[in-house]
Amino acid sequence: MSKRDLKKYIATLTKEQLEEQLVDLYDKFPPVKVYYDFVFNPKEEKLLQEAKLKISHEYFPLKKGRKKPKAKMRRSVAQKIIKHFIVLGVDPFVVTNLMLYNIEIAQTYASENTIIQELFFKSMLNSFEQATQYAVSNGVFSEFNGRFTAIYEEAKRLKWKNKGQFEAVLERL
Repeated sequence: MSKRDLKKYIATLTKEQLEEQLVDLYDKFPPVKVYYDFVFNPKEEKLLQEAKLKISHEYFPLKKGRKKPKAKMRRSVAQKIIKHFIVLGVDPFVVTNLMLYNIEIAQTYASENTIIQELFFKSMLNSFEQATQYAVSNGVFSEFNGRFTAIYEEAKRLKWKNKGQFEAVLERL
């Protein structure tokens, strides 16, 4: 069904029928419930803290038992959370903050551990490019300019192989 067809269908419904359908959607589909829960009670700060905790556990997992847990370093976990924030309509300032946190926590991990996977550096560069594009397109780049520069400086300090590409991203702006 196209959006136009949906609008035509909605126009034929009474207010009561429309309310009933919305309540059914809320009950049957968890994403609809999540959306309305956020719309009516947007606890962005709480969501941000929970998201940061999940991302940090990818690099610094909680110790369980005697063995030191291994970091998974999955970029996909952060990307999924960030996409969810964007779909919910979370403030671009909060989304950009989370995008940068994801890179910063990875850099913290990299400063303490030797990383040999080439994919790690490539994915951090992708995250950096996406964060800059998002921040610019949503008009919040100037508020985060210092953090973007600090991320580049840290990539340079850590002697990342692709540090020049980080610099190139900033220079394009």
